[in-house]
Amino acid sequence: MSHNVTIYTDGSSRGNPGPGGYGVILMSGHHKKEISQGYKLTTNNRMELMA
Repeated sequence: MSHNVTIYTDGSSRGNPGPGGYGVILMSGHHKKEISQGYKLTTNNRMELMA
C-alpha cells in the first residue's frame, strides 16, 4: 500500500537579522497538518533551514 504526502515549506525574515518565521504544510489524502513558528530575532538563512 502506497501513500503520497505533499509537503510545502517556506521561511523568511524581515531584515537580516530581524523578526521572522517559518511554516510547513503536510497533506495526505484528506489529512492536513500545519506547523509554524515565529522568532523576534533571526536570519533568513536560519528560517529557510528550519522550514
